[in-house]
Amino acid sequence: MAARSLPHQPLEEPIVLPFNKAADNNKGFILEKLLKHLPEGATVLEVASGTGQHALHFSKAMPAINWQPTDLPHHLQGISARFELEEQPENLMSPRALDISALPWSTQNDLFKQHFDALYACNCIHVISWDLVEAFFQGVDGTLKSGGHLFLYGPYKYEGAFTTQSNEQFDGWLKETFPGGGIRDFEAVNALAEAIGLTLVADHAMPANNQFLVWKRS
Repeated sequence: MAARSLPHQPLEEPIVLPFNKAADNNKGFILEKLLKHLPEGATVLEVASGTGQHALHFSKAMPAINWQPTDLPHHLQGISARFELEEQPENLMSPRALDISALPWSTQNDLFKQHFDALYACNCIHVISWDLVEAFFQGVDGTLKSGGHLFLYGPYKYEGAFTTQSNEQFDGWLKETFPGGGIRDFEAVNALAEAIGLTLVADHAMPANNQFLVWKRS
């Protein structure tokens, strides 16, 4: 009698985490600036968390800071997988869905009815349309505490001029790749911030021709 072979057991496929090289490169430099401005016990709402690399790195490096990552629904699975595999610290909250165009943000989730000590977004506003940039600041207006900070990281133009030739080339690529995207004029972004009661308190030059902008709400 011929021996019966056991049913084939498919091998479990390894989880491939989403990874962003730029996020890995700039996390240390951004952390240094965050430490200058964030008080212990602060709760930070991160908009457009992407791969979750920054959320994980910052929450591990700042155990006294509570970090709430958010992004569009299709990014949440990858973020959650990273947290599960790399040991999510207690001060790092599970990612929540946030569509910056759906105003007010409080209608999307009760979480956004509370006011946060700080909002943070990295490499975000140059990959979305200007209408969404305006929506972003309206969302900030509804979720940032009095005395709270807004942190934005990315490239900017000043008085209509690029800071480097490479940024000008990058701007061309952004416009081809992201509908309505492009490197923003600092003055236009600052005007949106001022319109919701924010005052610029720092403009840090960063590596790779980026800026780390800090506003505070009166």
